[in-house]
Amino acid sequence: MATTKVKIKTHENHISVIPIVIPNLDEVREFAAKLHAEGMPWKGELFGWQAEYNPERPEAPLDSKMTFTPADFCIGESGIWFFSLMWEHGKHAEPEEFLDDRNITV
Repeated sequence: MATTKVKIKTHENHISVIPIVIPNLDEVREFAAKLHAEGMPWKGELFGWQAEYNPERPEAPLDSKMTFTPADFCIGESGIWFFSLMWEHGKHAEPEEFLDDRNITV
């Protein structure tokens, strides 16, 4: 884990800079892979952040050309720090990753 700073817009004309702890992404991936192998829904706190895992479902998502709903995992808070994994190509394929760290400062 690493401590860094993030910019948060608190009012129209005000931005606060606060320290946050960012988990090691390899540890997050490892935890998500364990959940994915178990295939059971999970929601809780991980490394101090809210997180959840949803297993693959055979139903297609609404208004989608996909033939199933992919498994997904996410941790964090959008706009502050957020990381997600989605098994878009099926449960046995490698997941696609998305990282939102645009407000992290050095």
